[in-house]
Parts: sequence; C-alpha cells; structure tokens
Amino acid sequence: MELGSRSRTFLAGFAATIPLLLLGVGVTALADAGNAASSATTGTALPGDPTKGSQLFQSSGCVACHGANLEGGVGAKLNPIAKLSGVTGPALDAAYLETTIHSGRPGQPDGFSANMPSNPQLSDQDLKDIASFIIQQNQTVAPGLSPSDLARSDVFWVATGILAMVLVSWLLATYNMRWIDKRAKARTSRD
Repeated sequence: MELGSRSRTFLAGFAATIPLLLLGVGVTALADAGNAASSATTGTALPGDPTKGSQLFQSSGCVACHGANLEGGVGAKLNPIAKLSGVTGPALDAAYLETTIHSGRPGQPDGFSANMPSNPQLSDQDLKDIASFIIQQNQTVAPGLSPSDLARSDVFWVATGILAMVLVSWLLATYNMRWIDKRAKARTSRD
C-alpha cells in the first residue's frame, strides 16, 4: 500500500501542526504566569504597614492557631479568609479585623470551637499593621494556574496525547501494511 502525494502532504501538515500548538500553549502559559506574578495586589489602601504586621503576626503568637501562611488550623483560615457565622459585613474590613484581634472572639459550634484570645497588649498601630498584613495576603495573586486554567491545560494535554497516539497508530499501521504487502509478494514470487 503506497502513500500518495496527497496523503504525504496531509501527513506532513498534520505533523507540523502539533509542534506549533505546543509552542503556542507554552508561550501563552509563560505569559499568563508572568502577568499573574506582576499584578500582585489590587491597590486598596491599607491602614498600616503589612511588613511590620507580618513580623507582629509571627511574634505575637497568631501563627500557633492561624498558621505561618494563614492557612488556619486551630483557628480560622485567614487566606482566603474564612466566612464565620455571626460576622456581618466583609471579613476583610480593617476595623472588624482590628476589633477581633484586640477583643478576641468566642468559639463557634459550626467551625472553630477554640476561642480567639484577646490581645489588649497590642497598640492601635500594631492592630492596624496586623490587619494590613492579613488584607494584603488576601489581595495577593499567587503565581500559577487557576483551577479553570489548570483544567484547560489538562484537557489540552490529554487531547494532544490522544492525537499523537492516533498519528503513531496510523503510521505503524501504514508501515505494517506495506511490510505485509511485501511479504505477500515475496511468498507469491517463490511459489
């Protein structure tokens, strides 16, 4: 079974398309990752200094319950901030955060049963700095792929893999058919 010129042209065009698609996806993914890393915050004015707030968060014992990366644990998750029962209004409101850090909060039966202790030893500026740190961490865009981008990437790579397997199967079948044809001609010529 011989490949005609039309089949060879189609095969060459098809084979050239796959590397171009891969290159396009790679360039797009790199550009998206660069854009995500460069747009770090939304630009909302913070009530204090988030750098000092980070240091205070570490040194005042907040890490023990809320985690070093604000991931939660014994205490509520602070990035993204968990919606707690009994909280009216946005949980990222600086005044709410400052009041909660200063005065504490009773445990909730629907989530975090541990009480949030009060911190009356912190100054008003310390409270503003810690609140600024929490707000800034919630506004920071983490570099990487969002879940929808990750799903699109998975679909693309699965589709590319399937197309590659179809192409390889077709090439092997074509080669195998030519080999079978040659063997059959060799057998008939011997007889």
